[in-house]
Amino acid sequence: MRDIQRRLARLGFELGPDPAAYYGDATEQAVRQFQEQRGLRIDGICGPQSWGSLVEAGYRLNDRLLYLRAPMLRGDDVSELQEDLGALGFDAGRVDGIFGPRTVAALEEFQRNAGLTIDGICGPDTVAALRRVVRPTGSSPPVASVRETQRLLDAPRELHGRRVGIGETGGLAALADAVGRTLVEAGAVVAVLHHPDESVQAGEANAFNAEAFLSLALCADGRCSTAYYAARAFESIGGRQLAELVLAEVGGDVFPPASGAHGMQLPILRETRMAAVVCEVGPPGLVVEHTAELAKSLTRAFARWAHGPVNP
Repeated sequence: MRDIQRRLARLGFELGPDPAAYYGDATEQAVRQFQEQRGLRIDGICGPQSWGSLVEAGYRLNDRLLYLRAPMLRGDDVSELQEDLGALGFDAGRVDGIFGPRTVAALEEFQRNAGLTIDGICGPDTVAALRRVVRPTGSSPPVASVRETQRLLDAPRELHGRRVGIGETGGLAALADAVGRTLVEAGAVVAVLHHPDESVQAGEANAFNAEAFLSLALCADGRCSTAYYAARAFESIGGRQLAELVLAEVGGDVFPPASGAHGMQLPILRETRMAAVVCEVGPPGLVVEHTAELAKSLTRAFARWAHGPVNP
């Protein structure tokens, strides 16, 4: 508890009158504010996802050596490195704060161009070289965004033959299966994934080489909300378009739409490598009653996305 409060305070969150090691109202409010800032589910509980994000938020570039290992290093220092490499035209992939093979490849390419030792390790010499040449943030879109847009535009403009993943973490198996069947009937190549762990599902979707992924989740109130991956200096262009289309197709009298698609950093969005969307619908009884209708609506959303994956 002391560590949670200490980390929140270092990030500038007010803890008010709460004494050390006491999870009071002020601490809960600070956790909620942190969750909102980081694109997490806002519940005021510092569970595994929030704690992991809190730890990651404490790292700044040059605080530690960054190198490829298992499990992969995660943190805001990795995000900063990815932002800098992308701003210079080296494709480190999406800014996800995960030091994986694509980030290593971009780092080694930068080291080669900068005349540094090519070891794939981001240490003081590499950081110093980056800081000498990196352009101001926001001067141009990161190369990952440019390449994602081009990849989406180059793909076939039809659903037939496209690889689509459908997942659910519990309670919506019947809906996920129904969506999968409807997509197959429309000509898509589909993998339906049932697993309670979002990270496991993300890995399975990546292994399937899905071009788009939809994660279904229950919500208590009768509505529809969607989320796509977005971080400080990056957002999934294809994910945002798909999220907006899902909201447009599903949202209506039965499942009133939330106020727009939201950029978030949930594990299923952060760890997938394709346009990915979380769609929350509920309550359970209403979902069961309208399963066939939902499956058709979601398939229409995918078909519209295949035809126009980028918002003009």
